[in-house]
Amino acid sequence: MGTAAVHLLLLLGLLHAGPGGEGRKGWRRRGPALRERGEAAAAAAAESFPLDFTAVEGNMDSFMAQVKSLAQSLYPCSAQALPHDLRLHLLHNASVTCNDGSPAGYYLKESKGSRRWLLFLEGGWYCFNRENCDTRYDTMRRLMSSREWPATRVGTGILSSQPEENPHWWNANMVFIPYCSSDVWSGASSKSEKNEYAFMGALIIQEVIKELLGKGLSTAKVLLLAGSSAGGTGVLLNVDRVAEQLEEMGYQGIQVRGLADSGWFLDNKQYRRTDCIDTITCAPTEAIRRGIRYWNGIVPERCKLQFKEGEEWNCFFGYKIYPTLRCPVFVVQWLFDEAQLTVDNVHLTGQPVQEGQWLYIQNLGRELRNTLKDVTASFAPACLSHEIITRNHWTDIQVKGTSLPRALHCWDRSLHESNKNGKAPLKGCPIHLIDSCPWPHCNPSCPTIRDQFTGQEMNVIQFLMHMGFDVQKMAQQQGLEPSKLLGMLSSGN
Repeated sequence: MGTAAVHLLLLLGLLHAGPGGEGRKGWRRRGPALRERGEAAAAAAAESFPLDFTAVEGNMDSFMAQVKSLAQSLYPCSAQALPHDLRLHLLHNASVTCNDGSPAGYYLKESKGSRRWLLFLEGGWYCFNRENCDTRYDTMRRLMSSREWPATRVGTGILSSQPEENPHWWNANMVFIPYCSSDVWSGASSKSEKNEYAFMGALIIQEVIKELLGKGLSTAKVLLLAGSSAGGTGVLLNVDRVAEQLEEMGYQGIQVRGLADSGWFLDNKQYRRTDCIDTITCAPTEAIRRGIRYWNGIVPERCKLQFKEGEEWNCFFGYKIYPTLRCPVFVVQWLFDEAQLTVDNVHLTGQPVQEGQWLYIQNLGRELRNTLKDVTASFAPACLSHEIITRNHWTDIQVKGTSLPRALHCWDRSLHESNKNGKAPLKGCPIHLIDSCPWPHCNPSCPTIRDQFTGQEMNVIQFLMHMGFDVQKMAQQQGLEPSKLLGMLSSGN
């Protein structure tokens, strides 16, 4: 163990080699990454960051292979001994349930050395009346019942315990809270003779917090409440309530923050209006208006006071609730979100879109961009997609040269600095990142698009042509030569 330990310390010491040291030569050209390494070291002391690997991004694969090999040779202190799976815990309080009355629960992977906790709210649409909840129960039972949940889950993206997949949060205590309440995490009504289903999303979060306090959350420094899609909206609805719950229980020292991914929906007019028959075709405003009554949904008091009685549904829309929030929230939102387009009845089925649809899609991007302009911490790529933070490719997407993990790290640092001495955000560490290019997938780092019929990958130009994009006409409107416009599209400008 002695020799291997020395080798491991020497290897890790490369991260901390002084100016001009031999250990820095391999990545000397990465100036910003070296600065980030210093920032991360300061954050480590404050928030239990064990290591920051951003300084070796270029050599990450070989570096991590060496670290793992050495660490595993040091068993029982090795990474091999760490539990990489999140394990299921059903709630002790059996009165807090999923839709069908089965106990709600959570998956946990503890990290004893860390005082950072990441609680993730799963997404998965909703149902808003007996008929479409019955259909949901028949077709998507795991989103309404815990009876068939597996005993373990593997964390991916920001829930991964692998540093190469999750550079800044890999060593946090990870909690995945399955979505089985179908109420955008807002409900507070139990199953009864009158109610066929329970809707207890808001209560499930509160109960999970109570149980985690006995498992180490009580000593936490930071609690990040994250979520995707309906879970992202659930973050906006619950982040202040979680902070208030902890304060009331005497844990004022825990800094509560939110990370809302793909949950910033617009209450805009649909491209083609349809009757509110099911979840997919019903306009978001009407679905939530019906749902909040059916679920006995609750919204934060500060937001509720902004609207007349009966208009609480407004608080489900990010740009309306965000200004009322006390906790800092980072918003991640695709400018051309597939779920938004679906509820707006713009269906990209592989056929070229009509001109009216194309203009609607472009306008959607503009509208969404406008609602984010006053959001302090945001990451909004001009891509056609939905959800990102638990995808294993989440490190690949960039806005203006900054990746999402990097932006979240900068946000962590800015919050730490402002808590410490009120300093402005760090230079060269941006947290307000919104694409300015106007078309879906004009950002070259967007996820790969495939033709729905052939399965072939498409580049940006092929995708836009596929959607009916008229290069000649658009170039004329922009006052450009068609070849210049194609060049701009290829480079993401």
